[in-house]
Amino acid sequence: MSKAKELIERRKKVVPQGVGIFNPATVSEARDGIIIDADGKEMIDFAGGIGVLNAGHCPEPVVSAIQEQAAKLIHACFHVATYEPYVALAEKLASLFPHGKQTKVMLTNTGAESVENAIKIARQATGRQGIICFTGAFHGRSMMAMSLTSKVAYKSGCGPFAPEVYRLPFPNFYKNHQGLSEDAYSEKELLKFKDALVDSVSPEQVAAVIIEPVQGEGGFNVVPRKFLQGLREICTEHGMLLIIDEVQSGFSRTGKWAAYQHYGITPDLSTWAKSMGSGMPIGCVIGKASLMDKAKPGTIGGTYLGNPVSCAAALATIKFIEDNNLNDRAVEIGRKVTARFKEMQAKLPGIIGDVRGLGAMNAIELVKNGDSNQPNAELTARLVVNCFNSGLIILSAGTFKNVIRILSPLVITNEQLEKGLAILEEELMNLASIPELVP
Repeated sequence: MSKAKELIERRKKVVPQGVGIFNPATVSEARDGIIIDADGKEMIDFAGGIGVLNAGHCPEPVVSAIQEQAAKLIHACFHVATYEPYVALAEKLASLFPHGKQTKVMLTNTGAESVENAIKIARQATGRQGIICFTGAFHGRSMMAMSLTSKVAYKSGCGPFAPEVYRLPFPNFYKNHQGLSEDAYSEKELLKFKDALVDSVSPEQVAAVIIEPVQGEGGFNVVPRKFLQGLREICTEHGMLLIIDEVQSGFSRTGKWAAYQHYGITPDLSTWAKSMGSGMPIGCVIGKASLMDKAKPGTIGGTYLGNPVSCAAALATIKFIEDNNLNDRAVEIGRKVTARFKEMQAKLPGIIGDVRGLGAMNAIELVKNGDSNQPNAELTARLVVNCFNSGLIILSAGTFKNVIRILSPLVITNEQLEKGLAILEEELMNLASIPELVP
């Protein structure tokens, strides 16, 4: 038995099956856009640890920063003793993502923790309880975050869920445009949103609306520009806070530091994690100082939040992104991937229903008979495995598990990118010839 298969078998014996396996790969070490599995085989990484590795695997400046900080201070608890890395990181984040005249930052360990704390801040700041979220959303697996998450498979048997959560339809242009232009469709969806504030929940009860500018687990659905701008106006009008979840879309993934920067709007609060620390556990809530300070002492925080080693990793990651101009690189990668996906769609028009994305956050949706309402989950699952067998790690996404998403490290070389896309295309073309997979 290979070392990789042996490792998977050992995992099955001691790790509960609820800790899902999204790809059959193993890894022993990694660098930039390549991982090496337990058998020493090199694999091209199009998953990026689920959007965590925008700066690549083990970037040298980040590794050095981790080593240096670990030798000085691993933990003290920021509630007990204030330390430089936390404050320096908060200052840097406030300068990158200003939320109004003055911005404050709370550090966390994960995206789910960021969401949990953003909700607590919003409720204390407004004195309201209701939270509006959207279909297709993913905000984490802790209790409040899971309540906001749309995909029922991620929370089966885990209820009862947090109360005062109201879910409205995400403006999915691909599935629901009915021949309208994107702007006209956005206006229609905004009217539906306003109706919901009459027949579903009063705005006077709503603390916040939380939305991903590009849905991650939901299938890389990009919120239409006019819709998000209109949502910003509605929230302002009714005193509802707008929370933008940038956990998967932030830190240059879309070609800007924040995906919301494509829309010309500023959120009241925003949530972050994943590529913030190149794999170290760290996230944050960023918000207008006047709102952040509404949280009473002791109501937000935690033992490990803003760990000094993770803070050092985040500061080094941000500098690495700046020094290597990864925003521009994300735009370049996005153009290459989108162009290749469009070529594939032309060859397989009834199989690839949609090509979409923002910057280097790209996806194809696989369907049957060219019908957006006939997701082809079986084909998608087979494609993930076949690509793995050919040396490429990819991930599926979407409510119906029929979307292939690309989250390659932004430091991936053009040669590695082209080779990965060639593998994906070849395997999809092979599967497209199987009648039971492609009716």
